[in-house]
Amino acid sequence: MSRIAYVNGRFQRHDLAAVHIEDRGFQFADAIYEVWAVRKGELLDAEGHFDRLDRSLNELRIAHPVTRAALTILIRELIRRNRISDGLVYLQISRGRARRDHGFPPPGTRPTLVLTTKRLDLDAVARRAEQGVSVISVPDQRWARCDIKTVNLLPNTLAKQAARDAGAYEAWQVDADGFVTEGTSSNAWILTADGALVTRPADHAILHGITRATLIRAATAAGYRLEERPFTIAEALEAREAFLTSATNFVMPVTRIDGRPVANGEPGSVSAELRQAYLAAV
Repeated sequence: MSRIAYVNGRFQRHDLAAVHIEDRGFQFADAIYEVWAVRKGELLDAEGHFDRLDRSLNELRIAHPVTRAALTILIRELIRRNRISDGLVYLQISRGRARRDHGFPPPGTRPTLVLTTKRLDLDAVARRAEQGVSVISVPDQRWARCDIKTVNLLPNTLAKQAARDAGAYEAWQVDADGFVTEGTSSNAWILTADGALVTRPADHAILHGITRATLIRAATAAGYRLEERPFTIAEALEAREAFLTSATNFVMPVTRIDGRPVANGEPGSVSAELRQAYLAAV
């Protein structure tokens, strides 16, 4: 069947969906996005993603195009129309269509709302987690407000492609002080030799991952010691385990960094336990 998208009040065929060429998301990357994972037809971490969506819009002073209740209905209808059991929902909201000018458009300009879905093979994601993935390190060249989930993703795109060119799954971005910030589409974690879970604080340098936040709660409840602080690539290579988190990867073990193994180069038991703890929590 044809995929269905939602654009500015209309459900329509995905291959025919479009926005105007003067939409500010296209012209200026003046837009935010959000992604929900779908498992067995249900949104995972739904309220956390809605809350982050609200925060992103408020930080950029973009008006909410619909209420949360209405958006929930639209998302569920889109899932139904596309018959999604396991997959994701992608949302993008721009400041809207307006004559090209760097300043904000006139008050009352209607934001653009786009919703799409796609299927995901969660069994394949689970098999990947059993094998682990590799990452490379790259300089972090992004802007200073990475905590806002904007569509300004060119540095992420270049870093992700560098990872693929190197035969790796993800790139961990490293700031000017030598500390890992996050992946191109994931948060970064290590387990130290003395058993501490370490991930960078949710400051302006990283996206405040919803999977990250849920895992912090689940890990703390399970008795793990958490340290929210920066870490270096060198420390990661000395760690017992490393892993990444994201809405569609959940908890994904990292077994190699820049071609060098983490510990014995195999997924660790703690990453596996935390993956199950996360899935149980959502």
